[in-house]
Amino acid sequence: MYLASNTDIGKIRKENQDRVRVGMIGDNTALAVVCDGMGGALSGGVASEVAIASIYNRIAENYRPDAGANSIRNLMLTAVHGANTLVYEKSKEDIDKNGMGTTCVAALVAGRKCYIVSVGDSRAYLMTENKIEQITTDHTYVQMLYEQGMITKEEIKTHHMKNVITKAVGVEADVEVDYFELEPEGNFTILLCSDGMSNYCTDEIIYDFVFGKNLDNAVADLINYSNEKGGKDNITVALIAN
Repeated sequence: MYLASNTDIGKIRKENQDRVRVGMIGDNTALAVVCDGMGGALSGGVASEVAIASIYNRIAENYRPDAGANSIRNLMLTAVHGANTLVYEKSKEDIDKNGMGTTCVAALVAGRKCYIVSVGDSRAYLMTENKIEQITTDHTYVQMLYEQGMITKEEIKTHHMKNVITKAVGVEADVEVDYFELEPEGNFTILLCSDGMSNYCTDEIIYDFVFGKNLDNAVADLINYSNEKGGKDNITVALIAN
């Protein structure tokens, strides 16, 4: 198992509210989490910091190598719900933190089995031989419009409300979490990212930079490319490859 990750403030923002954490949590078992905070003052960074620590630690500390798929599913969902409660309660501590929240995407890869949870518009991609696919669905207003047939896929990229997310960790007392299970064949790579990367990098760009390449170089290339194309947001990438 090979891991790589990094985060960058980008070219416009004064603070990096993204957080990323990756590591091995067992024999041939890796965990990666990306959070992209939102909120005024410094509260977005607080939200993503609280969430990523809570989610990563809860999964890492409670994962068991003999756990079945249903146990892992419950562990990952419980971890996100627990983080939601922590962020939500912290948001009520003072008025500056009211309404703060964070996206979250996390992937646990145990051998060939991949377990993914998602809230918001941070994404997970799967790359295999000659193929890349987005696993998660963006929880955004424009995605909702697209699914309702109101706009085209091309219009998503330029819509004036493309940055409005419809779900986030910590904004409300409870949150609905998406869950995915995969068991790809052959060589594969899981990529997690914040929208500061996915807004600039097409599927083709991602695949060309990542699959079969040195992972540290791939992370650097994706961040550099996103900055060269504008860098209007914080940029975060995490990779797990078998």
